[in-house]
Amino acid sequence: EAEPVIPACLETEGKQTGSDSELKVEKDGVSDTETKADSGVPEVPVPADDTPEVLNKALSGLSSRWKNWWVRGILTLAMISFFFFIIYLGPMVLMMIVLCVQIKCFQEIITIGYSVYHSYHLPWFRTLSWYFLLCVNYFFYGETVTDYFFTLVQREEPLRILSKYHRFISFALYLTGFCMFVLSLVKKHYRLQFYMFGWTHVTLLIVVTQSHLIIHNLFEGMIWFIVPISCVICNDIMAYMFGFFFGRTPLIKLSPKKTWEGFIGGFFSTIVFGIILSYFMAGYRYFVCPVEFNNDSNSFQVDCEPSDLFQLQDYALPSVLESVTGWTTVRLYPFQIHSIALSSFASIVGPFGGFFASGFKRAFKIKDFANTIPGHGGIMDRFDCQYLMATFVNVYIASFIRGPNPSKVIQQLLALRADQQLHIFNSLKAHLVEKGLLPALEEAAA
Repeated sequence: EAEPVIPACLETEGKQTGSDSELKVEKDGVSDTETKADSGVPEVPVPADDTPEVLNKALSGLSSRWKNWWVRGILTLAMISFFFFIIYLGPMVLMMIVLCVQIKCFQEIITIGYSVYHSYHLPWFRTLSWYFLLCVNYFFYGETVTDYFFTLVQREEPLRILSKYHRFISFALYLTGFCMFVLSLVKKHYRLQFYMFGWTHVTLLIVVTQSHLIIHNLFEGMIWFIVPISCVICNDIMAYMFGFFFGRTPLIKLSPKKTWEGFIGGFFSTIVFGIILSYFMAGYRYFVCPVEFNNDSNSFQVDCEPSDLFQLQDYALPSVLESVTGWTTVRLYPFQIHSIALSSFASIVGPFGGFFASGFKRAFKIKDFANTIPGHGGIMDRFDCQYLMATFVNVYIASFIRGPNPSKVIQQLLALRADQQLHIFNSLKAHLVEKGLLPALEEAAA
């Protein structure tokens, strides 16, 4: 059984024993050992290998390098197949899967912290961690429901009340957890408890906030969810393949197995993959239309008239490419141009999410966050780059894609009082008359 994990900053030099050598309280109640510099690194028990026995037997004759290659390959194909299956089930199932992945990632990271905290038998840390997760999810999902399904919220009395006071309720819930934390503080271990309080909040920032952005991207159209995630997956696979077969030059010390050959090969492969995948998906309304709530059928639907972003257009080729290909123009979806930006980020900046996770794991001397997926590690090991990608896609949509949404504006107007609606109507009418648009509209109507 693994020994309890004790942070180096709280260890006494020489591992003294006896009551006199325990945490000594100096001025201001700060322990002597808490002021010492780190003399080592806390270690987290390494999960046992859970590779299915059938794979172990089938691959027993291979070297560890090739065995790992086959295990990773087989499980990767299984995960990709599952990904296609949940896409088929629709956006609401995708949203629930994102929530499940978020909870699992949170659990994997918080467990590492708990292995340190639990050794002192201090109260409430695990309970408060999950309580804060509940509070943050209540806040974010409440905001999402109010923003995207305003009509549904206004129609149901309980939802309307919850929506009206949503932020106050969220703040009250968080404040309750905050007070519980303060009441749980234990003398002589204040620094450790505040350290774990910060651990929980940083985990919430990294995991919950990013997963919320993924859901926002999903509601803009499943193509904004599928293409970025697929590009990260493609880059991860192709970088591994190029690095496995051709890798010679180390890329970064945090990940010794990462090579320049894999990095460059993954980049070009992902660019081509992103353009091709975008071409096939942009032609289907199911992938390009935003997720909306239909009041008539009381259900969520994905149906619209595709915007110009998903209409084929002719683009003139640069003279250099024209001389090589012999083509003067090429017919593309505008989204394919944007996919180059998404693919480039997934290939160049996205891997730094993985490097960040590698540094975190090295700090605690662990190979993986967990052993959930044989050959791959934990769920967080697979989604470390996805969260960084989600933030970029959300910022990209807000900066270059999304414009004013007339349907949301109308929904907000209908929720106003009659006198407020009349005031806005008169203001809009005066503006249109001033611009000379209203007479033209009246003539067209006549």
